[in-house]
Amino acid sequence: MIAQFFSDPGAMIVLTGALVGIAASLVGAFLVLRGTSLLSDAISHSIVFGIIIVWVLTHQTAGPVQIVGAALTGVLTVFLTETLTATGRVKSDAAIGLVFPALFSIGVLLINIYARDVHIDQHTVLLGEIGFVWLDTVELFGIHMPEAVLWMGVMTLANLAYITLFYKELKLATFDPALAKALGFMPMAVFYGLLALTSGTAVAAFDAVGAILFIAFVIVPPSAAYLLTDRLSLMLVYGAVIAIASSFLGYALALWLNVSIGGMMAVMTGVFLLLAFLFGPRYGLIAQSIQRRTRTASNACRALAVHLYNHEDSPARSEENIASALREHLHWPEPRARAILLRALDQGLVIRSGDLLELTEKGRATAREILEPWSDPRSRT
Repeated sequence: MIAQFFSDPGAMIVLTGALVGIAASLVGAFLVLRGTSLLSDAISHSIVFGIIIVWVLTHQTAGPVQIVGAALTGVLTVFLTETLTATGRVKSDAAIGLVFPALFSIGVLLINIYARDVHIDQHTVLLGEIGFVWLDTVELFGIHMPEAVLWMGVMTLANLAYITLFYKELKLATFDPALAKALGFMPMAVFYGLLALTSGTAVAAFDAVGAILFIAFVIVPPSAAYLLTDRLSLMLVYGAVIAIASSFLGYALALWLNVSIGGMMAVMTGVFLLLAFLFGPRYGLIAQSIQRRTRTASNACRALAVHLYNHEDSPARSEENIASALREHLHWPEPRARAILLRALDQGLVIRSGDLLELTEKGRATAREILEPWSDPRSRT
């Protein structure tokens, strides 16, 4: 059964996409939270330089040596970027734009000079073709499986192990680097380790999906997860789930529409981001709109309580504290005045005594809470 599973082209394509998505979203969550997600784009291009350098030295186009070489190139990219930023002459985004095109272009030139007849092509590196991963197999424990599945499985486990072992350090270094440094956690060393894994994941994914889909998996699922939760642990889980779902649905839709599999997987990550943007429970567009309307209605009820409280003991009470007076004195249209009054009645702030509106104890407490700070002369200084 296991051998049959690994010999199924469709299952291997989906599994490869899911492993790339999980591995990329795990490291991508921390890049998104740090506001440095664009580094994934820089690393994914600049490690072309590392790939060709490793080939020139070892004549290996895949395997652990290539992953290590690419990881070191990613670290080099970040180091050069931060060195340029530290000069104070360029900003960090400009430094990224200077470093990775330089390394990428040097890598492309070296490929054309030293590796014309070798299967290292900048277009393959950038675009990849996940639909062919099942053709390049390797035997492990007597089972033939795609090489991409093997290496992406290794990188997924490595990323998961690193985040599990250094979760506390990564969390503190991401949200409060100064405190992490004061506590002796060496946040930059932890961050460089994360970037090394990002680079290794990128080169492991190149043959399978290319840089474009890798970047989509690094940035989009964690960004969608960020709109769904405030907890880092849940963000990591949601990002992985979104990546898996994007791989499965992207493959199914690509077969149905007869389009690029990798392209459709990337599109599905965008669909999930759009859904999170619209329907996220706290930060979604609809939830934000509901929260704004709720706050507006709540503030209106509080204004009604203050109005009734100010006139509660005045001679004009019978004229001011009636429903028809709200339109004139608070400038509320009749439908709005009716809706606010009903809400105040539901919240137990107001009761009706004939035409007269009277505050409950809860309503008086609400009004005093608003008015008492302003009644203190010290509050105005």
